[in-house]
Amino acid sequence: MVSATGAAHNIEVTAESLQEDLARLELQKQSLERELAAVVAHLGSVQRALSALDVLMSAPSAPLLPSGGSEPEPAGRAAVQSPAEPAPKAAADAARAPGGRRPQGQVTKRRSRASGTGSQPDQRSYGRLTEQILEYFAGVGDKDVRARDVAAALGRDTDSGSINAVRSTLDRLVGASRVRRSGRGLYRAERP
Repeated sequence: MVSATGAAHNIEVTAESLQEDLARLELQKQSLERELAAVVAHLGSVQRALSALDVLMSAPSAPLLPSGGSEPEPAGRAAVQSPAEPAPKAAADAARAPGGRRPQGQVTKRRSRASGTGSQPDQRSYGRLTEQILEYFAGVGDKDVRARDVAAALGRDTDSGSINAVRSTLDRLVGASRVRRSGRGLYRAERP
C-alpha cells in the first residue's frame, strides 16, 4: 500500500509541476508573439524606409532635365538634346551598378513584395502606435518622459518586446523631428 500511495503522490506532484510549466509557457508564448509583432512592425518600417531611399536615389537624375523656363527652346536645340537624354540616365545607372546597388528590376520586385496587400493591417496598427504616442505627448505637456512610462500609459508595458516597440517608435519620431530626445532615455514633445 505504501508504494501505491507514493506513486499517487509522485503523479500528483508531476501534474502540479506540469500545470505550472504550462501556465509559464503560455505566458512566454504570448510575450514572444507580442515581441514578434513588434519586430514585424519594425521590419515593415525599415522596408518602407529603404523603398523611400531607393526612390530618393533615383530622383537626382530628374534635375538633369532642363527646367520649364519662360522661354521656349529653339527646335534645333531640342532635337539635339532629345537623343542625348537617355545617355546620361544610362551612364548614371551604369555608375550605380558596380557600387553594390541592385539593378533597377530587382529593386522593383522587392518593392512590390513589400507593398503587397498582406502588409496593410500591419501598417494600420503600426501607425496607430505612432498616433497614440503623439496623443500621449500632447497630454503630458512640456515634460521629460521615459519610453517605459509611455509604454505604461499606453498599456504596452507587459513585456520587453512591447516596450521596445514603443522605444523604436519614439526613435523614429525623434528622427522625424516630431519628438525631441531631451537626455539619455528621455523624450519630450517637440514644440513648434
